[in-house]
Amino acid sequence: MTKNWTMKDLCCDQCWHGVEASCPKFVSCFSEGPLCHSSKICTEKRERAMASMRRDNVERPVIFVGAGTCGLGAGAGKTLEAVKTYLSSKNVDADVVEVGCIGYCIAEPMVDVQIPGRSRVSFRNVKASDVEKILNNALSGNLNQAENILGQFVPTSSAMKAWDGVPLLSEHPFFKPQKRWVLANCGVINPSSIEEYIARGGYKSFAKMLLGNTPSEVCDLVEKSGLRGRGGGGFPTGKKWKFALQTPSDQKYFICNADEGDPGAFMDRAVIEGDPHRLLEGLAIGAYAIGATVAYIYIRAEYPLAIQRLKEAIARATEMKLLGNNVLDSGFNLQIVIKMGAGAFVCGEETALMHSIEGKRGMPRPRPPFPAVSGLFGKPTIINNVETLANLPVVLEKGPEAFASVGSQSSKGTKVFALSGKVNNTGLVEVAMGTSVRDLIFTIGGGVPKNKKFKAVQFGGPSGGCIPESQLDIAIDYESLIAAGAMMGSGGAVVMDEDTCMVDVAKFFMDFIQRESCGKCIPCREGTKQLLEIFNVITRGRRSEKDNDALARMQAVMNIRELSSVIKETSLCGLGQSAPNPILSTLRWFMDEYEAHIYERCCPAKVCGDMLTYSIQESLCIGCTICKRKCPVDAIVGAPKSPHTIVSEKCIGCGNCAQVCPKHAVAVC
Repeated sequence: MTKNWTMKDLCCDQCWHGVEASCPKFVSCFSEGPLCHSSKICTEKRERAMASMRRDNVERPVIFVGAGTCGLGAGAGKTLEAVKTYLSSKNVDADVVEVGCIGYCIAEPMVDVQIPGRSRVSFRNVKASDVEKILNNALSGNLNQAENILGQFVPTSSAMKAWDGVPLLSEHPFFKPQKRWVLANCGVINPSSIEEYIARGGYKSFAKMLLGNTPSEVCDLVEKSGLRGRGGGGFPTGKKWKFALQTPSDQKYFICNADEGDPGAFMDRAVIEGDPHRLLEGLAIGAYAIGATVAYIYIRAEYPLAIQRLKEAIARATEMKLLGNNVLDSGFNLQIVIKMGAGAFVCGEETALMHSIEGKRGMPRPRPPFPAVSGLFGKPTIINNVETLANLPVVLEKGPEAFASVGSQSSKGTKVFALSGKVNNTGLVEVAMGTSVRDLIFTIGGGVPKNKKFKAVQFGGPSGGCIPESQLDIAIDYESLIAAGAMMGSGGAVVMDEDTCMVDVAKFFMDFIQRESCGKCIPCREGTKQLLEIFNVITRGRRSEKDNDALARMQAVMNIRELSSVIKETSLCGLGQSAPNPILSTLRWFMDEYEAHIYERCCPAKVCGDMLTYSIQESLCIGCTICKRKCPVDAIVGAPKSPHTIVSEKCIGCGNCAQVCPKHAVAVC
């Protein structure tokens, strides 16, 4: 297994003489070489240790199993047990390392194999039954007959030879267009090993800032980089920090918002599960920059593996004097506390989140005062999300100019998206800002399955909007997405095909928002309820109407835009202010579908069940009577071996007939 390195393993006797505890300069010395004097012995030890922890070469085989939540959901737990059983039964001396998700979720469970003298090779969709065959081939050095090969890693040393005929993982169509800064270690390193993180440059940026720069200088560097908050609003991070830094107080707080609640979003979870120390390093940098001595990570309790990884990482970082009291002998103190949320969507709003940490009901409050001036417990507080903080080690390692050189004019760096829905390559994607939506979906995502036609992609979750096919070539940056009626949000990107009803999509998000509203302000509490009722009316068929329902329906429809505008302009917090976005964006780009629902009482995508009508095509019906027997209201008539008919007045639109007909004789419209 991976060795737990200490400073003593890296030093000559002269360096180690008299040192009884972990050296406070461990990270800087480990990353940059001996600091106390020029020692060839120390340098050689350090280089060997770094190479070993990076696995530039290995002395025995290493089996990596993707054991993030997505991998475990795909069966990685059984695959992992099969790997251990194989090694035990074959008496193979090998290390088994559980890693996070590399991002290519469609290929889970994933298993990587690295043998001495060879580069690491990845296998996709490895079931427990595939393990023996794959390991037999890989451990014997024969991949000619191997199946499930995804690709191999680029050799990282001269002692490592590439496999002949195996493509590079970096050249795979899913990975090649990406620029992986935040996700660089995910699925690659052991997330439970702080040594592996340090060996790849981890905590170097934090040590450099802590020991060589003032808090004000750190804020300046971050502001100069152009890094903007990745949680939705896109406010300049360095500028935000300066507000808290310049506010006098005896206590300041820094909060990491890891409470991602958008449907289809799983970026924060994957980063924490695969590379928790990157988050801790970014959080430590931010806390130092504003003068905070206590930091909170607010994370949803539904992420047990991520929470476990964080607890392990905090404990190890504290042992190595990277957290706690007198960090790296600098006089800086930092305590990190994990606070688990109960899954309330409104607690993603920063003032509601702070109330939750304080033990109060998670409800937003008016601003000003802003949290940077008066936040948690009335003290200056900065709140950033996981991806924002995970960018900081990159910003300060590469320098603000290098970071700012990537991206668009107004949006710098990269953005991580959780690509899901009707797309071939689902998973985590990190691209440079300015990449087109088309490249995200069709180049990296591989397009829409089954040759279906692309219809829209939803950015920003319940607070965002839908981008239609006509807007596929817009750049992914904050301003461009807002101009198209969507928003960056935390990074969810849900792709929809021709079988999706956009009215139903808007109805789904309105139902979500209405249930998640905290109820504090009237525009959000009552307005979203009224909007949902309008959508229930729009998607209701004639069979469900009676008396004056048709008149009431048209009156309700006429109020959609006005009601949406009122909610947007008068709600207290960001949840209510952005609640109508999915409606307004679908109205803008898919008015024809609304018109079909409202005027023609028809759902073109055949999704809104209450609007569908069923009829039997006589030319296809063989009179098998299956549909008649399955109809719960006896709405189908006809003799055996003769064409049947559906009595429309009795039909309730359950769809049973269409599902059971062996000849597909039931027409749906």
